[in-house]
Amino acid sequence: MSSGIRATVTFDSPAGCPVAGFSRTTGAVVDSISTSVSPAGGTVTEFLVDADELTGDADLEPIFSYGTADVYRTEHVGDCPCACLGGFDCPIHRYLADGEELTLVFHAAEFETLQDAMATLREEFPSADVQQLLQPPLSGSHEDRRFVNRGKLTDRQFEVLQTAYRQGYFERPKGANATELAEELGISQSTFTEHLVAAQRKLLGDVFDDG
Repeated sequence: MSSGIRATVTFDSPAGCPVAGFSRTTGAVVDSISTSVSPAGGTVTEFLVDADELTGDADLEPIFSYGTADVYRTEHVGDCPCACLGGFDCPIHRYLADGEELTLVFHAAEFETLQDAMATLREEFPSADVQQLLQPPLSGSHEDRRFVNRGKLTDRQFEVLQTAYRQGYFERPKGANATELAEELGISQSTFTEHLVAAQRKLLGDVFDDG
């Protein structure tokens, strides 16, 4: 069995990461990304952004266009977690940069490599926070696997969804109904439903890869 491992790590938007910087200055969420790790340890990234999402000036010029969407290319050097991972030969599987936070999903061939990489990341980027670690075998095909970012939820949406789940709202028969849960949370039933639907919509967007 393979000893490889997949890690999901978040950072407060690091100033040295060009992808995080692009998201921060333009206001665009960046998550359509391809990455390469060079033999020298450098990391080169291409990402796709719809021009309509830009609310600020970009410091990169697009290298290609698909209709209204532009492809940008950047190299990670210096004070950047992506460059750090490139030094450990850990390819980045997925980025999510939303201006305030950077999420990286990457693969390490050995657990020892992951330990060394995380030790360096925590030393250089104190905000590094491990969200998930996965080892094979994983069920389902590669296309079936999705990264679900619960950070999209507001604190209230997370509280409502967590309470509904833990109290058996989604079970059959229900362990609790909307009226009971709304009362427990100290909100109206309509507000409870509004938060619950919004939370499910955000998470299901990741499950179905709708951004």
